[in-house]
Amino acid sequence: MKDNVVRDKSYAFAIRIVKLYKYLCEEKKEFVLSKQLLRSGTSIGANIEEAIGGQSEKDFFAKLTIAYKETRETHYWIRLLTDTDYLTKEQSESILTDTEEILKIIGSIQKTMKKKLNYE
Repeated sequence: MKDNVVRDKSYAFAIRIVKLYKYLCEEKKEFVLSKQLLRSGTSIGANIEEAIGGQSEKDFFAKLTIAYKETRETHYWIRLLTDTDYLTKEQSESILTDTEEILKIIGSIQKTMKKKLNYE
């Protein structure tokens, strides 16, 4: 499979999210917020994969939009886990940076697709 930056980054991000989920469950005994984080954080890559396999450019754009929303939600859960002391600022800094990078990449693709599909 050829290189695809957003696919590769979102997959690596999902791995980090699974490991963070395991840490939160095993070390912090936190099972509710971490489950939300697991769901949204792993669905980013799944939706990007679906977008890549989309039947049309509109389908691609729709799946990409879902991935963007899931990334925003993941960003929220990480901030909430940090502000409620399940994660330290140091623990969350790197993964928040990754989340913001994925948001920028998806946002850029969306902008290009909006022009291509005359959505603007």
